[in-house]
Amino acid sequence: MHGSLPDFQMPNDEQVHLAAEAFRLLADPTRIKILWALLHGESSVACLAELVGAAPTAVSQHLAKLRLAGLVRGRREGTFVYYSAADVHVQALLAEGLFHADHADRDLPDHPRGDITTHTGVPATATG
Repeated sequence: MHGSLPDFQMPNDEQVHLAAEAFRLLADPTRIKILWALLHGESSVACLAELVGAAPTAVSQHLAKLRLAGLVRGRREGTFVYYSAADVHVQALLAEGLFHADHADRDLPDHPRGDITTHTGVPATATG
């Protein structure tokens, strides 16, 4: 069946492994909140802890795991480390996950012909 598709290629094992690891790490509400905050700008552990309502030590542990998976980057300035989302792919991944959750939460229909160009800004679930 798929052999008849001209441009069909399965991802290689390393790509599948890395994607699965990223999805595994995103399966935590606190990590999603941390990443959402980082998509809106660089932040310190203390600031992130306040934003997500978690202890700084817990946030630091989450950030270490996200950094090892390549989802966040750290920038050292003196004794402080400031974190940011690794790249636009992380932004797209998280945004689509939240848009999907918004559709499920509000029982919204799928987009006609798969057109997701209307997904700009913030999913309604992220605003309230």
